Amino acid sequence: TDRDRRSDPRGRWRRAGRCPGASERSVSDPRPLSRRVLADQVKERLLEDILSGRHAPDSRIVETAVAKELGTSQAPVREALRGLEALGVVEITPFRGARVRRPSRRDIIEAYAVRTSLEVLAARLAVPRLTDTDLATLTDRLAAMRAGAVAGDGHAVAEADARFHARIVDLADNHTLTRLWNSLEPLSRTYLTLIGPGADLPWSAELHAPVLAALSRRDVGAVVAALEHHFDEVRDAMARRWPEDGAGPGAAAASSATVG
Repeated sequence: TDRDRRSDPRGRWRRAGRCPGASERSVSDPRPLSRRVLADQVKERLLEDILSGRHAPDSRIVETAVAKELGTSQAPVREALRGLEALGVVEITPFRGARVRRPSRRDIIEAYAVRTSLEVLAARLAVPRLTDTDLATLTDRLAAMRAGAVAGDGHAVAEADARFHARIVDLADNHTLTRLWNSLEPLSRTYLTLIGPGADLPWSAELHAPVLAALSRRDVGAVVAALEHHFDEVRDAMARRWPEDGAGPGAAAASSATVG
């Protein structure tokens, strides 16, 4: 109307889709959202490849190669790499591109210290919610760790290990806790690729038995003690294999063998 034009002489409302009397509508462009969803998918794929050891620490991740492999443009790949940089698993250097970050001994120790506190809190919240089905799931994951250890399959142990801990965190049903734990878990699992050949896989698997036993008794205090002991053992093992801050264990030959 004439009055609307007088009150909006520069047409800002009309250009923004906010004319008085008009039905309210979103002013966002759906295309960036689509790209963001694609970037998240690329990020998850790259993270899986890093955690599985396909992209080893210090190896380059070439945008063009990833885009070609996944059948996408470079834009979502670039966005995905920035997201991985925020997680601390990738480093991006101007004019040199992205590479998988090799964490320092201090990085890992600090991550495990925080992860211990998060998982202890998760256990306190999870125990009252535990069902027999949940315990059966955790039992199956420990069995998978043991089977992988017998087969000498470090990657299988790592996968079952991560799923065991993730299930405890999921059972806490606390979204903030889960988000914080997920931000640390990639760094913890990066260490799994660094401990190199010769890791004691049966020992790694059996670290989880006391945790499962305490969960089965639904004894919160015992679960907390078992988890704290579990992570103390992991940190001590890391200190033995990685005595000084530097290239880290397995620098010459990374593998997907695991503890954690």
